[in-house]
Amino acid sequence: MKNNKIKEMSSPDLEKELVELKSELFKLRFSLATNGLDNPMRIKEVKKEIARVKTILRDREIKGVK
Repeated sequence: MKNNKIKEMSSPDLEKELVELKSELFKLRFSLATNGLDNPMRIKEVKKEIARVKTILRDREIKGVK
């Protein structure tokens, strides 16, 4: 997901997306530990997406306080 698309989303949508990404990361890690994973680089991609979403949410939180 690109930064522009993330910035266009509302905060509740971003929180929902964050939960989905964390769930996907859990499933990927579980799959890696049990039976192997087709694309292990997907774990890295999901981690970066989680960081992007968290960064945007935190930025909005800071701007809302000011």
